[in-house]
Amino acid sequence: MASVVPALLLLLSSVCLARRVEEKHPTIIGLGSSLKPVTEPTLWASPSGRFAFGFYNQGSGFSVGVWLVGKGTSSNRVVWTANRDDPPVASNATLILNEKGELLLTTESGEKKVIANKTDSASSASMLDSGNFVLYNNDGHIIWESFKNPTDTILGGQNLSTYGQLISSLSENNHSTGRFHLIMQGDGNLVLYPSNDAYIPDNAYWSSQTNGIGSFNLYLNSTTGFLQLINNSDLSISRALGVPFFAEGDSDDGKDNSSIVYSARLDVDGNFRLYTHLFDRSGRLQTFPRFRALKNLCRVKGFCGFNSFCTFNDYQPYCVCLPGTDFIDPYQRTLGCTRNYSEAHCKGGKANEGFYNINSMENLVWNADVFYSKEKMSKDECSRTCLEDCNCEAAQFESGVCKKQKLPLKYMLRDPDRDSFSTAFLKVGVRSLEAENNSIPLELIKPTMITIKRKETMVQLLLLTFSLVACSCVLLSISGLFIYKFRVLRYKMLLENGNLGLNEELTLILFSYNELRRATYGFREELGKGSFGAVYKGTLYKGRKSIAVKRLEKLVEEGEREFQAEMRAIGRTHHRNLVRLLGYCAEDSKRLLVYEYMGNGSLADLLFKTTMRPDWNERIRIALDVARGILYLHEECESPIIHCDIKPQNILMDDTWTAKISDFGLAKFLMGDQTRTFTGVRGTRGYMAPEWQKNTPISVKADIYSFGIVLLEIVCCRRNLDTTVSKTEEIILSNWVYRCFVEKELDKLVLGEEVDKKNLEKMVMVALWCIQDEPALRPSIKSVVMMLEGITDISIPPCPSASSM
Repeated sequence: MASVVPALLLLLSSVCLARRVEEKHPTIIGLGSSLKPVTEPTLWASPSGRFAFGFYNQGSGFSVGVWLVGKGTSSNRVVWTANRDDPPVASNATLILNEKGELLLTTESGEKKVIANKTDSASSASMLDSGNFVLYNNDGHIIWESFKNPTDTILGGQNLSTYGQLISSLSENNHSTGRFHLIMQGDGNLVLYPSNDAYIPDNAYWSSQTNGIGSFNLYLNSTTGFLQLINNSDLSISRALGVPFFAEGDSDDGKDNSSIVYSARLDVDGNFRLYTHLFDRSGRLQTFPRFRALKNLCRVKGFCGFNSFCTFNDYQPYCVCLPGTDFIDPYQRTLGCTRNYSEAHCKGGKANEGFYNINSMENLVWNADVFYSKEKMSKDECSRTCLEDCNCEAAQFESGVCKKQKLPLKYMLRDPDRDSFSTAFLKVGVRSLEAENNSIPLELIKPTMITIKRKETMVQLLLLTFSLVACSCVLLSISGLFIYKFRVLRYKMLLENGNLGLNEELTLILFSYNELRRATYGFREELGKGSFGAVYKGTLYKGRKSIAVKRLEKLVEEGEREFQAEMRAIGRTHHRNLVRLLGYCAEDSKRLLVYEYMGNGSLADLLFKTTMRPDWNERIRIALDVARGILYLHEECESPIIHCDIKPQNILMDDTWTAKISDFGLAKFLMGDQTRTFTGVRGTRGYMAPEWQKNTPISVKADIYSFGIVLLEIVCCRRNLDTTVSKTEEIILSNWVYRCFVEKELDKLVLGEEVDKKNLEKMVMVALWCIQDEPALRPSIKSVVMMLEGITDISIPPCPSASSM
């Protein structure tokens, strides 16, 4: 251990020597020197030109700071900001080192702000090549330096002293104080905390685990790039945090160290990372991450705001709202979510019956210091007591203990890798008090009764019915036997010709037929049935993961084509608004597809089979989910895909009520530069574009038409064709909607609902553009998404069809 001390002393002395050498020829900034945001000079550069101090762009204004200068403004990197929580200044602001030795910023309103707080008057300043901006007194001693006042970054040669801290920026383009702190604690521990909570061990989400050894400084070596904790009292004690590692072909060996800068930054996402910055021969700045405190960003407490939890999509973390809540700002999803239902009144400490439902989620955990009740009970009892308890809005059941609390929930994480198995129960309002008061009791709805008076007539009717059924069964049995033998023969021919060709294109999980039969308990629970087969519910991994298994029942060409079409269409796609294909079975004549399980049924169930309409904002969100899924298929896939059967029955809802497009059995690929294709009639009556009946080439605009019909059904919560309505003009939904739009009576479409009239008009206009008879008049799906998001203005649509009015 003793031999380490001289080496460390030599290391520190070399750093000090390098710093003194650098300061021999700094660029001296004298008293009276000033900068302007847009008028030269706008900055003071270091001798090598690698660093600059002055004005940089922030939003629509300017801020004062230090940054790494790369060729082209896009490669600049801000490493320090002065008065970071002050608003940006206008282009007529001034930064001056005045004759009194004060570094002042004069704003557009004439307000003077001190940039460097110091006790002595400065006689000059310098921007050093280390990235340190310093002020000198008359004796040439440094009286203030940016290195002693870090914001979110330390540079090579810089210390973060005991009790020093880094605070993340609000975003990559806004360097105001953000949501996370890195603190060099007095007990020797380097710790990451969310900034909006107490700095206690329960709130920490990462530490260096060096507490109790002594007090440390965090030091970044400017020569080696080593990030070290150095003991203040005993230099022989140190801990290396981040030793740079290099990707293949990207080593620093043999490169000029003068062109390399190291930095460690607390990033906006709450992770602490070490970076290497390399200036290439053209002067362009390249940045490489070398170390990170956390590999899983969902472990960052506060990455997602209140009432939302962190999960992953394509290995990228993102935030998801709890059931019954919506994002505060859909464009800033880390800000959290707020409830979207009305709270019911309580009587005697118990919630009114019928106003709430309980949603359960597995392995959802959150901050454990706010439970108001912890009791031992069964899982079912935990769910029931939370539903009845006025104060309970969420409960966590784990190891036989039920823990209850009110909203908001914070620091939430859905963790499938937990050693212990937990269940979260979330109470969600199903309707408002006003809706309940306006509801019609079921006992007042009387069915129409049909009475047959004559006994002879009834006997004859029964005999005739029995005879027809018996004959039909005999004929169907004979026909089925012949069809089965014929198709088995045809299928054997397909196998001999070797036309399957899926192995080279897909890398999905291959299941055996017995595995899927066990997973579905012998195909016991049927979820639905389509033209090519039935879908069954099943489970994998000892019941911990629910799946949906589609068993194709037609054995020959059409079944095989449907199997291959669905495999190719979604086997290589992955999007949060497409149902994910997990695997398949191709064993002998058996063809099965395995999907993620969608626990909340289809959009058709939500719109047409519930007694209450879904909330208006929820319907807007669902419409955007469907549009984004179609956008992925049309424009973001390697080869554009026409789904050909967009309808509410093929739009499924997952556990968080996210809409996902399913059933790609009729999908059509567009190859190369192809924009249109000839194909046989596909799809479902009522949702098919007019060009299907005209024997003309089909393009992605066929899906746009189907989406337009679905959008009208989402708005009105009824089917496109409904013969049960009281008025003849309302039978065809699209005709009725256009008539209401022309007559400015859109309120009729959502009678009794409180909706945003501008949003209602916007969705109706988008739908009317989508269902135009002429494909060229229909917008692209990207334009549809932009119109629904309010980014693009919408012009008045013409009548969708000349025969409609």
